[in-house]
Amino acid sequence: MRRKAIELAAVATAAVPGLTPTAVSSAPDDPADFDSALLLDSEGKRWRVRSPRHAEASARLETEFLVLRAFAPAIRAELPFLMPTVAGSVRLGSLSTFVYSHLGGSTRSVEELTAGPDALAREIGVALAAIHDLPRAIVSNADLPSYTPNEFRQRRLNELDQAATTGKIPPSLLLRWEHALEDVSLWRFNPSVVHGDLHEDNLLVEGSRVTAVTGWTDLRIGDPADDFAWLVASNEQDFVDAVLDAYTTGRRDKPDKHLLRRAALSAEFALAQYLVKGIAAGDATMVAEAEEMLATLASDIAEHGGQPISVEPLPSVSPATVPGAAAPSVEPAAGAGAGPGMRAADGGAPTTAPPVTVVPVPAVQPAVHVTPIPDPAPATPPAHTEGGADGGSSTGTATGTKTGAPDAPGGPDDTSTAALTIVDANKN
Repeated sequence: MRRKAIELAAVATAAVPGLTPTAVSSAPDDPADFDSALLLDSEGKRWRVRSPRHAEASARLETEFLVLRAFAPAIRAELPFLMPTVAGSVRLGSLSTFVYSHLGGSTRSVEELTAGPDALAREIGVALAAIHDLPRAIVSNADLPSYTPNEFRQRRLNELDQAATTGKIPPSLLLRWEHALEDVSLWRFNPSVVHGDLHEDNLLVEGSRVTAVTGWTDLRIGDPADDFAWLVASNEQDFVDAVLDAYTTGRRDKPDKHLLRRAALSAEFALAQYLVKGIAAGDATMVAEAEEMLATLASDIAEHGGQPISVEPLPSVSPATVPGAAAPSVEPAAGAGAGPGMRAADGGAPTTAPPVTVVPVPAVQPAVHVTPIPDPAPATPPAHTEGGADGGSSTGTATGTKTGAPDAPGGPDDTSTAALTIVDANKN
């Protein structure tokens, strides 16, 4: 059930003792997973509330709680941006809602970011470099996922097999993605700490500065190219190049030469992941939207060639040999080897094909990765910050339940929303 901003304000009073909201407005977030709101309290402080819409989203917020707790003050101090701090949480049924202290800045659309000054592109590159240079112990100590290049590639192959079973992926895309995943030369990279859900809604910007990075629900050790997928999908090559230049300069390790190819693959494959997610959720609207975007992507690639993702060129083959293809539309290349339904052995050389024309791929939604929830470890005493501590200060166990709050009118127990005025908190 979707929660309105005014309802989230009432929930926040149960999560944070003493919080008395005076104004509330909705906040941008992943609409399929979360309801979010910005609050202004009686003391002029601002807060953000995130409420999951289903169990998977709640699990991601629980994981983010562990991630934020793993970032010690010394590590946070070295980052060129701020991170959220959990002020409190409350459990509503089987789902956990979290309240975070407010961070300065605002979200911007991809179009606004790409049209911004060069300094903003450099800021994004520096922020990406700082994330990927984080100590890997942050991930391992929190018992979060860690993948070697081959493990990551095999994981994507498994996801591709799952997507293919839906029968809703255009055969040409299945062939294109499988060829890239079997091209082992593409998957030689140094794993790093990866944000995992980086896109424009998780960047807070003020002027030409990146002030904060949010949405730490999918932290892992894996392919740094995943954090570039949303940039590649922007279709603004000059902007992507500017970000990559700043990123390369800021990294301790030089990025591999195929990073943007894998980022383009991740951006395209996000559509298949979105389709599978919609089918699993039984959301007909999501499924229809995903099918439409997949068809558009397949049409654009067939007409223009698409962005290059494989190092080795894709062999020209007949779609009739691809499972699910309706009818052949191109003649197989002379001397073509095994059919596209068969995976080539690692290192096998595919048949060459004419060069393709590089054009932008339509913008796609970022991939969503679900990570397991580790058993919470005892937290060290958090450093005090405005609006809450790094590890969270109080957690309610039921609706309207809180810890250590006075039972007075207008206090945390008072969840009445009658006195709230709905305004745009960003204008205060």
